[in-house]
Amino acid sequence: MNRATPRLRALAALPFVLVLASHLLLLALWHDRIPDTLATHFGPDDGGRADGFTGRTAFTLVGVGLLLGLGAGWTVLVRRTALWGAWATAGFTGALLALLVRDNLDATDPAQVVSPLTNLAVGAAAAAVLALAGWALTRLVPAEDATGTPADTAGATEIPRLALGASEVAGWSRATGSRPLTVLAVLALAAVPAGLLLAPWPHALIALLGLVVGVPGLALARVRVTVDRRGVTVRPALVPRPRVRVPLDEIAGADVRELDTAAVLDDFGGWGYRVRAHRTGVVVHTGETLVVRRDNGREFAVTVPDARTAAALLNTLAERHGKV
Repeated sequence: MNRATPRLRALAALPFVLVLASHLLLLALWHDRIPDTLATHFGPDDGGRADGFTGRTAFTLVGVGLLLGLGAGWTVLVRRTALWGAWATAGFTGALLALLVRDNLDATDPAQVVSPLTNLAVGAAAAAVLALAGWALTRLVPAEDATGTPADTAGATEIPRLALGASEVAGWSRATGSRPLTVLAVLALAAVPAGLLLAPWPHALIALLGLVVGVPGLALARVRVTVDRRGVTVRPALVPRPRVRVPLDEIAGADVRELDTAAVLDDFGGWGYRVRAHRTGVVVHTGETLVVRRDNGREFAVTVPDARTAAALLNTLAERHGKV
């Protein structure tokens, strides 16, 4: 199951720890030269002159929070083949933060601070150097199972068939949801009007971010899972689209697994609609999970209560269809 090892997670976190330490060290060494208000956003006009400003304390908190957030995300979701990406992200972010502080040193009027476009090139170069370091460190991590095959059925429950007569027709449907995802989606959408009120740019990014997070989040916060003669269908509980369907003629069988938090993170990389190398899934919480095995060797999983009944019916329908 391509689980991230503790060593891999440690190597993914390492560049962010180093960059965070360097960032805090620079802030301490240059404390007397950093103004109370820093220029933190620069427009394309006038050679990149400042048009957005942040207090020194807020800048420190935002920088630390950004590095901690990115580091946590990479540590949780990293895979061996993407370790270089964690190092590149840390390098690019750390370089831009350091250059931003440098550009503000000894500034008496933050409105006159200029950030040249060459800073982006320096950030890209730092990202490339650290990406190479991350790639080289990959050899310290044992290779993952190259097959990644869904035949790994640890934790799977053998499901009997559901008794149906030759002429009987049956269907199964159940709604399931996630309260944390609902709260997150609602908060994200609530930020949309705030971002519009704070316009112009760059505050309007808050509205865009709210839409990007809130709309798909609300769609996945509560979903309906249906098993019938057409196969398995998963769609938002309140609207018919978008939907994910695995046709019955592509289904080789179904079983049930119990997913805990570690399995969700390791096997699917988190919650929501997930796409991995050999499996896809709609994962909105931990617990009972319907796992559908497809003819092409891939798996489709959806966390839903009473998954045992759904799997039993699906196996019966697939058997009737000549697939099991």
